[in-house]
Amino acid sequence: MTRVAVITIAHGRHEHWALQEAALARSERRPDERILVTMDDPALASAARERGDVRVVETGGDERGLPLARARNLGAQAALEAGADVLVLLDVDCLPAPALVDAYARAAEAPETRESLLSGPVTYLDPPPREGYELDRLPSLDRPHPARPAPAPGEIELGGSHDLFWSLSFALRAELWHRIGGFHEGYVGYGGEDTDFAWRARELGIPMAWIGGARAFHQHHPIEDPPRRHLDAILRNGALFRDRWGTWPMRGWLDAFAEEGLVERTAGGDYRRRQQR
Repeated sequence: MTRVAVITIAHGRHEHWALQEAALARSERRPDERILVTMDDPALASAARERGDVRVVETGGDERGLPLARARNLGAQAALEAGADVLVLLDVDCLPAPALVDAYARAAEAPETRESLLSGPVTYLDPPPREGYELDRLPSLDRPHPARPAPAPGEIELGGSHDLFWSLSFALRAELWHRIGGFHEGYVGYGGEDTDFAWRARELGIPMAWIGGARAFHQHHPIEDPPRRHLDAILRNGALFRDRWGTWPMRGWLDAFAEEGLVERTAGGDYRRRQQR
Protein backbone atom coordinates (compact mmCIF):
# COMPACT_ATOMS: atom_id res chain seq x y z
CA MET A 1 0.00 0.00 0.00
CA THR A 2 1.17 3.51 -0.78
CA ARG A 3 2.88 5.15 2.20
CA VAL A 4 2.15 8.84 2.64
CA ALA A 5 4.22 11.31 4.66
CA VAL A 6 2.98 14.75 5.73
CA ILE A 7 5.88 17.18 6.19
CA THR A 8 5.68 20.52 8.00
CA ILE A 9 8.45 23.04 8.62
CA ALA A 10 8.11 25.54 11.44
CA HIS A 11 9.71 28.30 13.44
CA GLY A 12 7.42 29.60 16.14
CA ARG A 13 3.68 29.36 15.48
CA HIS A 14 3.33 26.72 18.21
CA GLU A 15 -0.41 27.19 18.50
CA HIS A 16 -0.78 26.87 14.74
CA TRP A 17 1.17 23.60 14.86
CA ALA A 18 -1.03 22.26 17.65
CA LEU A 19 -4.23 23.02 15.74
CA GLN A 20 -2.80 21.52 12.57
CA GLU A 21 -2.12 18.33 14.52
CA ALA A 22 -5.71 18.33 15.76
CA ALA A 23 -6.96 18.74 12.20
CA LEU A 24 -4.73 15.93 10.92
CA ALA A 25 -6.10 13.67 13.65
CA ARG A 26 -9.50 14.04 11.95
CA SER A 27 -8.17 12.93 8.57
CA GLU A 28 -10.13 10.32 6.65
CA ARG A 29 -6.72 8.81 5.94
CA ARG A 30 -4.01 9.34 8.54
CA PRO A 31 -0.49 9.85 7.20
CA ASP A 32 1.84 6.89 7.56
CA GLU A 33 4.64 9.24 8.55
CA ARG A 34 4.42 12.63 10.24
CA ILE A 35 7.52 14.78 9.87
CA LEU A 36 8.18 18.08 11.62
CA VAL A 37 11.28 20.10 10.75
CA THR A 38 11.97 22.86 13.25
CA MET A 39 14.14 25.80 12.29
CA ASP A 40 16.02 27.24 15.25
CA ASP A 41 13.17 26.29 17.59
CA PRO A 42 14.27 23.70 20.19
CA ALA A 43 11.16 24.31 22.29
CA LEU A 44 8.84 23.20 19.49
CA ALA A 45 11.10 20.24 18.72
CA SER A 46 10.97 19.12 22.35
CA ALA A 47 7.19 19.51 22.56
CA ALA A 48 6.68 17.53 19.36
CA ARG A 49 8.97 14.73 20.52
CA GLU A 50 6.93 14.36 23.70
CA ARG A 51 3.96 13.37 21.56
CA GLY A 52 5.79 10.27 20.43
CA ASP A 53 4.04 9.98 17.06
CA VAL A 54 5.97 12.67 15.17
CA ARG A 55 9.38 12.28 13.56
CA VAL A 56 11.27 15.48 14.46
CA VAL A 57 14.19 16.90 12.50
CA GLU A 58 16.00 19.97 13.79
CA THR A 59 18.01 22.49 11.81
CA GLY A 60 19.59 25.72 12.94
CA GLY A 61 18.83 29.19 11.75
CA ASP A 62 20.74 31.39 9.36
CA GLU A 63 21.70 35.00 9.95
CA ARG A 64 20.24 35.81 6.51
CA GLY A 65 16.80 34.37 7.33
CA LEU A 66 14.99 31.11 7.88
CA PRO A 67 16.38 28.22 5.79
CA LEU A 68 13.03 27.25 4.29
CA ALA A 69 14.44 25.38 1.29
CA ARG A 70 16.89 23.40 3.42
CA ALA A 71 14.18 22.54 5.95
CA ARG A 72 11.84 21.18 3.28
CA ASN A 73 14.65 19.08 1.87
CA LEU A 74 15.47 17.68 5.30
CA GLY A 75 11.82 16.81 5.85
CA ALA A 76 11.60 15.06 2.49
CA GLN A 77 14.82 13.17 3.20
CA ALA A 78 13.44 11.92 6.53
CA ALA A 79 10.21 10.85 4.85
CA LEU A 80 11.99 9.01 2.07
CA GLU A 81 14.27 7.24 4.55
CA ALA A 82 11.10 6.10 6.35
CA GLY A 83 9.81 4.56 3.12
CA ALA A 84 7.31 7.19 1.99
CA ASP A 85 6.00 6.87 -1.58
CA VAL A 86 4.09 10.19 -1.54
CA LEU A 87 5.24 13.45 0.04
CA VAL A 88 2.67 15.99 1.23
CA LEU A 89 4.17 19.31 2.28
CA LEU A 90 1.89 21.46 4.39
CA ASP A 91 2.69 24.89 5.78
CA VAL A 92 2.44 25.10 9.58
CA ASP A 93 -0.33 27.69 9.20
CA CYS A 94 -2.49 25.35 7.11
CA LEU A 95 -5.31 23.25 8.56
CA PRO A 96 -5.99 20.25 6.32
CA ALA A 97 -9.56 19.31 5.51
CA PRO A 98 -10.35 15.71 6.50
CA ALA A 99 -10.08 14.60 2.86
CA LEU A 100 -6.75 16.30 2.07
CA VAL A 101 -4.33 13.44 2.77
CA ASP A 102 -6.47 10.87 0.98
CA ALA A 103 -7.14 13.19 -1.98
CA TYR A 104 -3.44 13.82 -2.51
CA ALA A 105 -2.62 10.12 -2.10
CA ARG A 106 -5.25 9.07 -4.64
CA ALA A 107 -4.10 11.72 -7.12
CA ALA A 108 -0.51 10.51 -6.74
CA GLU A 109 -1.68 7.02 -7.74
CA ALA A 110 -4.18 7.94 -10.49
CA PRO A 111 -2.90 7.54 -14.08
CA GLU A 112 -3.96 11.04 -15.13
CA THR A 113 -2.19 12.84 -12.27
CA ARG A 114 0.59 10.59 -10.94
CA GLU A 115 3.21 12.38 -13.07
CA SER A 116 2.07 15.83 -11.94
CA LEU A 117 2.95 18.34 -9.26
CA LEU A 118 -0.21 18.34 -7.12
CA SER A 119 -1.71 21.42 -5.45
CA GLY A 120 -4.92 21.93 -3.53
CA PRO A 121 -7.15 24.98 -3.00
CA VAL A 122 -6.39 27.06 0.10
CA THR A 123 -8.76 29.37 1.94
CA TYR A 124 -7.21 32.29 3.84
CA LEU A 125 -9.18 32.54 7.06
CA ASP A 126 -10.25 35.72 8.82
CA PRO A 127 -8.88 36.31 12.33
CA PRO A 128 -10.21 33.66 14.72
CA PRO A 129 -12.86 34.37 17.33
CA ARG A 130 -11.75 34.62 20.95
CA GLU A 131 -12.22 30.88 21.49
CA GLY A 132 -10.17 30.07 18.37
CA TYR A 133 -11.08 28.31 15.14
CA GLU A 134 -13.62 25.49 15.36
CA LEU A 135 -12.49 22.65 13.13
CA ASP A 136 -16.07 21.47 12.60
CA ARG A 137 -16.94 24.85 11.04
CA LEU A 138 -14.09 25.00 8.52
CA PRO A 139 -16.13 23.56 5.60
CA SER A 140 -18.58 26.46 5.94
CA LEU A 141 -15.66 28.91 5.59
CA ASP A 142 -14.45 27.41 2.30
CA ARG A 143 -13.58 30.34 0.01
CA PRO A 144 -10.42 29.41 -1.90
CA HIS A 145 -7.94 32.06 -2.92
CA PRO A 146 -9.31 33.60 -6.15
CA ALA A 147 -5.93 33.89 -7.89
CA ARG A 148 -5.50 30.12 -8.24
CA PRO A 149 -7.55 27.23 -9.63
CA ALA A 150 -10.10 25.86 -7.17
CA PRO A 151 -11.91 22.81 -8.54
CA ALA A 152 -14.76 21.52 -6.41
CA PRO A 153 -14.17 18.59 -4.06
CA GLY A 154 -13.93 15.43 -6.13
CA GLU A 155 -12.88 17.34 -9.24
CA ILE A 156 -9.42 17.83 -10.76
CA GLU A 157 -8.08 20.59 -13.01
CA LEU A 158 -5.12 19.55 -15.13
CA GLY A 159 -2.33 21.80 -16.35
CA GLY A 160 -2.02 25.52 -15.83
CA SER A 161 0.83 27.90 -15.11
CA HIS A 162 3.66 26.76 -12.87
CA ASP A 163 3.82 30.37 -11.64
CA LEU A 164 0.70 29.56 -9.61
CA PHE A 165 2.43 26.81 -7.64
CA TRP A 166 2.61 27.49 -3.93
CA SER A 167 4.56 25.56 -1.36
CA LEU A 168 2.09 25.96 1.49
CA SER A 169 0.13 22.88 0.31
CA PHE A 170 1.38 20.48 -2.34
CA ALA A 171 2.20 16.83 -2.93
CA LEU A 172 4.10 14.60 -5.33
CA ARG A 173 5.41 11.08 -5.69
CA ALA A 174 8.83 10.31 -4.28
CA GLU A 175 10.14 9.60 -7.78
CA LEU A 176 9.18 13.09 -8.95
CA TRP A 177 10.86 14.62 -5.91
CA HIS A 178 14.06 12.84 -6.86
CA ARG A 179 13.77 14.04 -10.47
CA ILE A 180 13.26 17.66 -9.44
CA GLY A 181 16.06 17.41 -6.91
CA GLY A 182 14.26 19.15 -4.06
CA PHE A 183 14.45 22.86 -3.32
CA HIS A 184 17.55 24.85 -4.23
CA GLU A 185 19.22 25.60 -0.91
CA GLY A 186 20.84 28.76 -2.18
CA TYR A 187 17.53 30.45 -1.34
CA VAL A 188 17.58 31.57 2.29
CA GLY A 189 14.82 33.62 3.85
CA TYR A 190 11.59 34.73 2.29
CA GLY A 191 10.66 34.24 -1.35
CA GLY A 192 11.75 32.67 -4.59
CA GLU A 193 12.45 29.07 -3.62
CA ASP A 194 8.95 27.80 -4.42
CA THR A 195 8.86 29.41 -7.88
CA ASP A 196 12.31 27.99 -8.57
CA PHE A 197 11.05 24.51 -7.59
CA ALA A 198 8.04 24.84 -9.88
CA TRP A 199 10.10 26.10 -12.81
CA ARG A 200 12.47 23.17 -12.38
CA ALA A 201 9.44 20.87 -12.58
CA ARG A 202 8.27 22.67 -15.73
CA GLU A 203 11.73 22.33 -17.26
CA LEU A 204 11.48 18.56 -16.69
CA GLY A 205 8.04 18.37 -18.30
CA ILE A 206 6.21 17.77 -15.00
CA PRO A 207 2.79 19.44 -15.27
CA MET A 208 0.58 20.97 -12.60
CA ALA A 209 -2.65 19.40 -11.37
CA TRP A 210 -5.13 21.02 -8.97
CA ILE A 211 -6.89 18.57 -6.66
CA GLY A 212 -10.27 19.75 -5.46
CA GLY A 213 -10.44 17.34 -2.54
CA ALA A 214 -7.12 18.50 -1.10
CA ARG A 215 -8.49 21.60 0.59
CA ALA A 216 -6.69 23.49 3.33
CA PHE A 217 -7.44 26.51 5.50
CA HIS A 218 -4.70 29.02 6.24
CA GLN A 219 -4.80 30.32 9.79
CA HIS A 220 -4.73 34.09 10.02
CA HIS A 221 -1.65 36.00 11.06
CA PRO A 222 -0.65 39.61 10.41
CA ILE A 223 1.20 40.22 7.14
CA GLU A 224 2.92 43.11 5.42
CA ASP A 225 2.09 43.89 1.82
CA PRO A 226 4.64 44.38 0.44
CA PRO A 227 6.72 42.46 3.00
CA ARG A 228 9.22 45.20 3.87
CA ARG A 229 10.97 43.31 6.65
CA HIS A 230 11.94 40.68 4.08
CA LEU A 231 13.29 43.21 1.56
CA ASP A 232 16.92 42.06 1.70
CA ALA A 233 15.98 38.39 1.34
CA ILE A 234 13.66 39.14 -1.57
CA LEU A 235 16.39 41.07 -3.38
CA ARG A 236 19.00 38.37 -2.69
CA ASN A 237 16.75 35.47 -3.64
CA GLY A 238 15.40 37.36 -6.61
CA ALA A 239 18.92 37.86 -7.92
CA LEU A 240 19.65 34.14 -7.53
CA PHE A 241 16.48 33.32 -9.45
CA ARG A 242 17.51 35.77 -12.20
CA ASP A 243 20.91 34.11 -12.45
CA ARG A 244 19.28 30.69 -12.80
CA TRP A 245 16.30 31.53 -15.00
CA GLY A 246 17.04 34.86 -16.69
CA THR A 247 14.19 36.85 -15.16
CA TRP A 248 13.18 38.30 -11.80
CA PRO A 249 10.42 36.68 -9.71
CA MET A 250 8.21 38.51 -7.20
CA ARG A 251 7.89 41.45 -9.56
CA GLY A 252 4.74 42.71 -7.85
CA TRP A 253 6.54 43.14 -4.54
CA LEU A 254 9.69 44.52 -6.14
CA ASP A 255 7.73 47.11 -8.11
CA ALA A 256 5.84 48.06 -4.93
CA PHE A 257 9.17 48.53 -3.15
CA ALA A 258 10.29 50.71 -6.05
CA GLU A 259 7.18 52.87 -5.75
CA GLU A 260 7.95 53.33 -2.05
CA GLY A 261 11.52 54.36 -2.86
CA LEU A 262 13.08 51.32 -1.18
CA VAL A 263 14.58 49.82 -4.34
CA GLU A 264 15.47 51.07 -7.80
CA ARG A 265 15.66 49.56 -11.26
CA THR A 266 19.04 49.52 -12.93
CA ALA A 267 19.63 50.26 -16.59
CA GLY A 268 19.92 46.52 -17.17
CA GLY A 269 16.53 45.82 -15.61
CA ASP A 270 17.76 44.53 -12.27
CA TYR A 271 16.59 45.61 -8.83
CA ARG A 272 18.78 46.89 -6.02
CA ARG A 273 18.29 48.65 -2.73
CA ARG A 274 18.11 52.41 -3.27
CA GLN A 275 21.10 54.26 -1.89
CA GLN A 276 20.20 56.80 0.74
CA ARG A 277 21.52 60.28 0.03
